[in-house]
Amino acid sequence: MPTPPAFPAALPAPRTPDPMAAPALRWGVLGTGWIAERFVGSVRRHTRQRFTAVASRDADRAKDFADRHGIPGSYGSYEELVAAPDVDVVYVATEHTAHLACARLALEAGKHTLVEKPLALDAAQAAELARLAAARGLFCAEALWTFFLPRFDVVRQILDSGVLGEIHTVLADHGEHFAPGHRILRADLAGGPLLDLGTYPVSLATWVLGEPTEILATGRPHPAAGVNGQLSAVLRDGDGNQAVVHTTVLSDTPTTATIAGSHATLTLPGPFYQPGDVLLTPSGGGTTLTYTEERTAHDGLHFEAAEVARCVAEGLRESPLRPLEASMGTLRTLDGIRRACGIEFPA
Repeated sequence: MPTPPAFPAALPAPRTPDPMAAPALRWGVLGTGWIAERFVGSVRRHTRQRFTAVASRDADRAKDFADRHGIPGSYGSYEELVAAPDVDVVYVATEHTAHLACARLALEAGKHTLVEKPLALDAAQAAELARLAAARGLFCAEALWTFFLPRFDVVRQILDSGVLGEIHTVLADHGEHFAPGHRILRADLAGGPLLDLGTYPVSLATWVLGEPTEILATGRPHPAAGVNGQLSAVLRDGDGNQAVVHTTVLSDTPTTATIAGSHATLTLPGPFYQPGDVLLTPSGGGTTLTYTEERTAHDGLHFEAAEVARCVAEGLRESPLRPLEASMGTLRTLDGIRRACGIEFPA
């Protein structure tokens, strides 16, 4: 392996364009739940994007959401929204089990589409959406907001620089405690930690090391909910480098991440998938460099919307920051973890 560059004097600044500079598109939102609330709020505060319509299977709920967010159109069916002429892009914010059907509906109606993570329940469903988007000449992406944050552009530049040397290890964790009744504990909605929480550590691992050639995983069921409650996996690449990932809905965990190379170690304090700091430490000790970013939590969701708007305006059909193949690679790895743990989702 080539000799890594000298340890830097400072960390790079993010290259993320000003979200306010992104061309304004007209957005329709499918779903009115927790993530839709935060996405719409963040995008309205930090960009020039316009929300023109929202849809729910409950017309009253859609109207209430529209009234609270100043959205002119509300619909009691998803079909009505995707047919609306004043919608350029559809944001799919439904439950996981409806992602495929809703994204397919939007793409077939000729709308550019951003699908809340995970893109689909498995890699086969994701591949179907990728084929459909390509056939229709439409933009499609997974709304895995982490990869669009300024924090992760700093990580991207560090990785590209080669300063870490040969990367041997990725450690990533995401655990949260959920009370009974939360949708993440519903088996009929593909519940459990893997798709909701586990997507974050697994996507980091596959981004850094690529898809694994070997997966070792074990889990335990939730004691009451009929879903997986906790799992851990070791993901090994062809050179023997390893990622260790963990996710749980049974307890709160540090939710940190580490990327360790032969010459330096990159650390992401928790929650690693949200806006926050980046630390770089040379191997053997020495001065740690720190990039500091305000911890605004889900108020950072607007960066993904701005990226979509830029891509659509430039005629791109995927985002170079999170191409569909990367999303499918993560889902193929999640599929392997599920098989190893004996986890089954609704048909």
